[in-house]
Amino acid sequence: MAYPWIPPPGMALAAYPHPVQLPPGWGALIVSADRGPYIVPVPSTAKLKVDGREVSGMAEGTFHVAVPAGEHEVKYTDLFGFPLVTTRVVVQPGAGHGLSFRFGWWRNRVHDGQGTDVTKFGMWSNYSIALIVFGVVGVLCCGLLFV
Repeated sequence: MAYPWIPPPGMALAAYPHPVQLPPGWGALIVSADRGPYIVPVPSTAKLKVDGREVSGMAEGTFHVAVPAGEHEVKYTDLFGFPLVTTRVVVQPGAGHGLSFRFGWWRNRVHDGQGTDVTKFGMWSNYSIALIVFGVVGVLCCGLLFV
C-alpha cells in the first residue's frame, strides 16, 4: 500500500475516513467529532487545525490524519479563526493517538483515546454565551426602563 500524499509545510493536511499507511517517522491522529447540540453540526462550520495548518476533509465522525511524530497543538476554530477547543498531544512514530472532540450545551471539551479530559482551552458553547448576553442585555434594558 502506498503512503498517503503528505503535503509540504504551509499546505493543508488531509483527513481520511479510514486508517492510512504511515511513512517512517510519522504517526496518526484519530480524530472524532460529534455534531454538538446545534442545528448546524459543528464539524461542518468549524475548522480542525494541527499546528496552525488546516485539515481538509473533516466532517462529523471519525477521521485519520497523518502527522509527523512529536508534539502538536490540535484545535477546532470557528469561521473567524477563534479557538473553540484546544489541546496538545505527543504522537509516537507509527502509532495512532485518539482524540474525541465533544461540543456540549455548556462547554466544549476534548478527550483522549482512554476518555481522559485533555482540554487545554475549552470555550463555552454558543448557548451559554447567548444566555449570559441575553441576561446582561435584559438587566440593562429592564433596569433602564424602570429608572
